[in-house]
Amino acid sequence: MENHPSPSRTPDAGSDQPHDLMRDKISVLEKRNAELREKIRHLEVDKRDADNLKIRYERELRKVKSEIEHLRTPPLVVGTITDVVNRDMAVVRSSAGPQFLVKASNLINPEQLKPGVRCTLNQQSLAIIDLLPCSYDAHIRGTEVIEAPHETYDDIGGLEKQIEEIREAVELPLTNPELFRDLGVSPPKGVLLKGTPGTGKTLLARAVAHETNATFLRVIGSELVQKYIGEGARLVRELFDLAEQKAPSIIFIDEIDAIGAYRSDSSTSGDREVQRTLMQLLAEMDGFDNRGEVRIIGATNRIDILDQALLRPGRFDRIIEIPLPDLEGRISILKIHTRGMSLDEDVDLEAVARLTEEKNGADLWAICTEAGMFAIRARHNTVRHDDFLNAIRKVSADFGLHRIGTSYGAMFA
Repeated sequence: MENHPSPSRTPDAGSDQPHDLMRDKISVLEKRNAELREKIRHLEVDKRDADNLKIRYERELRKVKSEIEHLRTPPLVVGTITDVVNRDMAVVRSSAGPQFLVKASNLINPEQLKPGVRCTLNQQSLAIIDLLPCSYDAHIRGTEVIEAPHETYDDIGGLEKQIEEIREAVELPLTNPELFRDLGVSPPKGVLLKGTPGTGKTLLARAVAHETNATFLRVIGSELVQKYIGEGARLVRELFDLAEQKAPSIIFIDEIDAIGAYRSDSSTSGDREVQRTLMQLLAEMDGFDNRGEVRIIGATNRIDILDQALLRPGRFDRIIEIPLPDLEGRISILKIHTRGMSLDEDVDLEAVARLTEEKNGADLWAICTEAGMFAIRARHNTVRHDDFLNAIRKVSADFGLHRIGTSYGAMFA
């Protein structure tokens, strides 16, 4: 009888294979699951970025649509309030010309509805939508000197008396008004500087602008002459309104003879417009309204052609003549122009001043400049006395031969 091994004791080699296969499948599925989870995480991040981008695009789209709707709205008519009837109604004059009795928006403060205020009107109902701030012409806005000039009274030579007079008339009323108030004296309203060209009128005005803390408004007389009727008068009115708004202030009108020439019976439209501008200037200088801390400085080298109405007291209370410098004045001017130059020991400024009789400040500045040019040409380290002598001869030859004799009292256009 053969002995066979028991089945329970016989080892089964294939019994572990299903378990191994199951473990491999599980590991593969777990790896796949981890990859899917990572992919889902990336997709969720991308989704959040897409949602944020969508929200941003929707916001920009709403903004663009709002701007498009704003551009599609009809424009508003600009008008001016001429009379206020009650808290809700006012009489306005549109830009087209006619006047209308209209209602005002409830969003507007009734206390701000005043005659002369600019406003916007609805095209259909002409109701007042909003109030506009006061506007000034670009020419007037450009007259304000933002930064004070660098020139001081120390840069002016030979005009000590004139400096004292303009300080009393312009600077003291603005810096120390109590001096006039205690004495009961009204300070001068305006000062007119007259003199030949190159004597320092504009330089004196620039020094005043430097020394005072007032707002300085500088305008050339020819800038107030405009082409259309009423434009020049409007510029003058806005100039004084701006000066009153920024008081204390100084208005400097250079070459005032451009609009202040005596009025004649000329029939040309240009001359009539200049006369209208002059009449507006006269009205602003001594009108019914008190200008307060506003001072006026005018400058001209043709006082003989100015209108007498412009020269009377109450408009220009002081007329300060800026003469040609005398010997002492020429010496002080030469010292001012040469204080930054390297002068040789043989330079005698007094002798130079004696040779420059009838020369103005501009001529003396030109002589100092030419003396420096002669020193540069000769390769000198310093400016010598001979350089000044050569400069005097050159400036006299250059400008003396080209001076045109004019008959004062006649004005040419």
